Amino acid sequence: MAVENKETPRTIKTFALASFLNDMGSDMIYPIWPMFVTSFLGANMAVLGLIDGLGEALVSLSQAASGYISDRIKRRKAFIWTGYLFATLSRIGYAFSTTWQHLIPFRILDRAGKIRGAPRDAMVADLSVRENRGRHFGILRAMDNLGAVCGIVLCILLFDALGYKKLLLLAAIPSVVATLLIIAAIKEKKPPELKLFKGLALKDLDRNFRLFLVLSLFFALGSFSYSFLLLYAKHLGFKASAVPVLYLIFSIVASLLSLPFGRLADRAGRKPVLLLSFVFWASVCLSFLFARGRFSVALVFVLYGLHKAALDPVQRAFVSELAPAPYRASSLGGFQMVVGLCALPASLIAGFLWEKVDSSAPFLVSLGLTLAAIFLLLFVHERAGESETPVDKIKKMG
Repeated sequence: MAVENKETPRTIKTFALASFLNDMGSDMIYPIWPMFVTSFLGANMAVLGLIDGLGEALVSLSQAASGYISDRIKRRKAFIWTGYLFATLSRIGYAFSTTWQHLIPFRILDRAGKIRGAPRDAMVADLSVRENRGRHFGILRAMDNLGAVCGIVLCILLFDALGYKKLLLLAAIPSVVATLLIIAAIKEKKPPELKLFKGLALKDLDRNFRLFLVLSLFFALGSFSYSFLLLYAKHLGFKASAVPVLYLIFSIVASLLSLPFGRLADRAGRKPVLLLSFVFWASVCLSFLFARGRFSVALVFVLYGLHKAALDPVQRAFVSELAPAPYRASSLGGFQMVVGLCALPASLIAGFLWEKVDSSAPFLVSLGLTLAAIFLLLFVHERAGESETPVDKIKKMG
């Protein structure tokens, strides 16, 4: 029977609230981001793919670096509040950009803010056991998506009155609050274990983890930016003012179902739920190829919400369990690096195929890569769970 550490509920609630606030600010921007870059600042689809892909690639590098350093110095908190601070500053920078080239340094700062990801996820994993780890990551993802829902609603209600620049400035405020919340409410004690940290090497990862990295790489190469889904909907006849509503549908579904999928993964295992998330994404690609009516397009964004709800919390829980316990932050960061570095070629290829071949071509390529990932997932074995958290074990040793 799993024993929950007494520090866990407070820490999870604090992280959940900070995630809610930061994502509320982010998703005041995301629904209008493709139009802001292309229509307001004059970039084409290839440039949009470059900016989005560059951003995701930088996420991967920042998470890998922060994960490694966090394990080395055995500290997590500083990376988390600094990440939220970077998000704040980047949104202010977006607001004052007058050409798409100005976006690049602020996009770098924005994505560098993801240094919070691996240390926070490692902290959550260390406070959890297998019986509740999926639920804990599901709570965080549910609050992420609930913040997204609130942010999108604010975007829809305020965009006509405020315009791009004022809305971007307003979006910085929730991240300021999230930064202060982490500084004030998260307490971190350095573990008594002071042994010299050696870097994580590929040999430290077992066959399951290596195979999981490979299949995730295949899937990530086909997982182009959400911007393409929104612009494809616009291509099918949706007005620009209606596009944020589609993103709202996706976010509501993801918010409602992230926690149930996390709980399902605790009971049924990680593989079945992850497999289901891949099937949902394949359905998104197939549906967009054949969807023509507005109702059918809206249903596609429901499928996209199901995909994200099943993918994000389960993927984090799976990686944290396949990883060697002393290297959890490094492993989570390294995983995000592998996946994130695929984001740049994924979005660049999608933009090129859209411009040079056909708007349906990115979906066909993604479908093929998703099927390859599904096949490889069949050969990954789940690891048996633990009955007490690593934090409890450290306390007993101390």
